[in-house]
Amino acid sequence: YLPSGDIEYIGRIDNQVKVRGFRIELGEIEAVISQYPAVRETVVVVREDSVDSQRIVAYVVAQTEQTLAISELREFLESKLPKYMVPAAFVTLEELLLTPNGKVDRKALPAPDTLRPELEETYVAPQTIVEKQLATIWKEILGLEKIGIHDNFFELGGDSILSLQIVSKANQAGLYLTPKQMFQYQTIAQLVTIIGTTEKIQAEQGVLTGTLELIPIQQWFFEQQQPQAHHWNQAVFLENKQKIDPTVLEKAIESLLKHHDVLRLRFKQTEFSTQALIISPDDTIPLTYLDFSDRPKDKQATAIEEAANKLQASLNLSKGLLFRVALFELGDNQPNRLLWIIHHLAVDGVSWRLLIEDFQTAYKQISQGEAIELPPKTTSYKQWSSRIQKYAQSSELLSELEFWLATQSNSFSPIPRDFPDGNNIEETTSTVSVSLCVEETQSLLQQVPAAYRTQINDVLLTALTLTFNQWTGENSLLIELEGHGREEIFEDVDLSRTVGWFTTIFPVHLNLENTNDLGEALKLIKEQLRAIPNRGIGYGILRYLGQDKEIIEQFSSSQAEIAFNYLGQFDQVLPESSLFSFAQESSGSSRGLQNERTHLLGISCGIYQKSLEVNWSYSNKLYRRTTIVELAQNFIKTLQLLIAHCQSPDAGGFTPSDFVAFKQSQWDQTDLDAITAAMGDI
Repeated sequence: YLPSGDIEYIGRIDNQVKVRGFRIELGEIEAVISQYPAVRETVVVVREDSVDSQRIVAYVVAQTEQTLAISELREFLESKLPKYMVPAAFVTLEELLLTPNGKVDRKALPAPDTLRPELEETYVAPQTIVEKQLATIWKEILGLEKIGIHDNFFELGGDSILSLQIVSKANQAGLYLTPKQMFQYQTIAQLVTIIGTTEKIQAEQGVLTGTLELIPIQQWFFEQQQPQAHHWNQAVFLENKQKIDPTVLEKAIESLLKHHDVLRLRFKQTEFSTQALIISPDDTIPLTYLDFSDRPKDKQATAIEEAANKLQASLNLSKGLLFRVALFELGDNQPNRLLWIIHHLAVDGVSWRLLIEDFQTAYKQISQGEAIELPPKTTSYKQWSSRIQKYAQSSELLSELEFWLATQSNSFSPIPRDFPDGNNIEETTSTVSVSLCVEETQSLLQQVPAAYRTQINDVLLTALTLTFNQWTGENSLLIELEGHGREEIFEDVDLSRTVGWFTTIFPVHLNLENTNDLGEALKLIKEQLRAIPNRGIGYGILRYLGQDKEIIEQFSSSQAEIAFNYLGQFDQVLPESSLFSFAQESSGSSRGLQNERTHLLGISCGIYQKSLEVNWSYSNKLYRRTTIVELAQNFIKTLQLLIAHCQSPDAGGFTPSDFVAFKQSQWDQTDLDAITAAMGDI
C-alpha cells in the first residue's frame, strides 16, 4: 500500500508518515494502543482511497474473552496522545493476517467501510440519556442535524456566545455546566464526565428594584458625553408569521418587564455623577399600535421608517422609557410587523437572544391559556455590578495592570484619512457591506478551526491585520475589541440568562512581526489574543472602577481608531419553528444624528442566513466610499486565502497556548516548533 497526495512517507522508517503537515510515528500510536488492557494486537495505517481519504485507521484484536469498547479505547488514547494522532477510525479483527515472512499483511487489511458492524469512526452517536440531552441542545444551538459525542464544539462552528446559550439550555435541563467548562471540555464525551460536579448557582427570582452601581461599559458610555445620549439604541424588527393579538402581546411585554429588571432602568445625571435606579413595575406598558392598513402597499415602507425614526428618538434616560415596542398593522393580506427598541444601556447582543426567546415563550403560553412560566433567572445585573465593584480592588485584578499598561504604552501611527479635516458624527455615517458565500462560511466555521486550533475571532482578526498591513505598510495594528463581557471571574455567578449591557471594550495590539506566511500569521495573532487576561474584562474594571487615582490616570484615552466586533450567529435566533422572522423594512436610525462616532472605522461581523456578513461603517466626511470598498473587499479576499490555506495539506500546527506546560513556562513558539520537529525526526 503506497499512499500519495497529502500523505508522505519520510526517511527510511516505514512507519513514519506526514499527514496534513504533522510528522507521525505510527509505531508510537501502536505502542499506546497496546497499553490498553483489552487489546491483544494492533496495527495502525494511513488510508487514502476514493472513499476514505487521509485517515489514520487502527486495526485491533481484542484479548481473549474480553469486551473491547471502542469508545473507551478512544477516550484512553485522547488522554495519551495529541488529537491529530488519535485514529479517525477503528476496525476490530479476529486476527491480523501475516505475510509468509511473518509481518502484518497490510494489503489484506480491509477498508473501514466494508466492516460496518465493527467500525466506529469519528462520528459516534450519543447513547446515554445525558449524551442525548446534550446532543439535542447542541443541534438546536448550532443548527446542525447530526452531532456525535466526539465532535468538537468549536470545530462545529461554536463560539463564546453560543457556548453561553449551550450553558443556559443545559442548566435548564438540570445538566449544570459553566462557560469555562465548555472551553475545557469541548466534546460531549468529555462534558458528560464532569456533569454533576458543578452545583446549581442560586439566583434571586423575585422582582428586583433599587439603586445600581454603574459597570464599566456604562461608565464608558457616559464618558462620551453624547449630545443626544437618550438616542443610542439597539433595535430588532420582526415580521409575524401569524396575526398578532394586541391583548396577548401586551401581557407578554408586561411579563418581560417584571422578569428582566434592567428593562426598568432609569438614570439621573448631575454635573459630577450619574446614578442608576431600577424602578418597580407599574401599569405602563411600552406598546404603541400603528395602523397603516389604509395606505397603499408601496407607501407603507416609507411610513414605517418615518414612525420608527420618531420612536427611536423617544426614549428618556431619566423619566423612562428605555424600552418600546411598536406593532404595525398593514392590512389583512400582510403579516404584522413588530419593532423592538431598547436603549443600549440596558441591552446587548446576547440579551436580545434571551428576550426574543422569552417573548415567544410567554406569547405562546398566554395564547394557549397557560400561566406564564419563563426559565429561571440567573445572577442579577444588580448583583453583578456589586461584585465587580469589589473585584476592582482585588490583588487578582491588579496583577493584570502591567499587561494593560504595556498595551497602552505602545505608540502607533494614525491610520490614513482621505479628508483629514472632516467631521465624524452619526449624520455622516455610511456603511459598506461585504460577505462570504454560504460554502465559504461553512468552511470558516467547521473546517478552518481544526488546522491551528483556532476560534473564529483568531481568523477574522488575522485577516483584518493583514488587510491593514497591505493598506498602511505597518506590521502592527491597534484596535478596540468588543467582547460579550460575561466572563467567568466568579465561581458563584451565572450570567447565561441575564439581560443587560455587559459588553467589554479593550485595546488589543496585533503584530505580524514581518511574516508573509499565512499559517505563521494565524499562529501569531492567535497567541496574542490568548495572552489577553480573562478575555479583556479587567481593562474596563481597572479604568473605571478602581480607586487608585494614579492607576486611573495611567489609563489615558485609547489611541485605537478602529473598533471590531464579532456578533456571532443569528440563524438559530429565529428557527423555522419561530412565530417570527426578521423584517426587511428599516427600523429607523438607532443613533442620534448629532452624536459623535466613537471610532474612525467600525467593523462588525455576524452570520445571517448561513453567510458571514461584514459591515464597515465610516464617516463620508473622512473617507471616500471607494477607499472603504477596497478595504472591505481586500479583507474578504484575505479571509478567503486564509480559509483555503487552512484546508491545504501542509496547513496545521500547535501554538504554546494549546499546552498547559507552555502556559506555565517561558517557552515560546520557536521552542514548540523545535520540540515538535525533534519528535518528528525520532
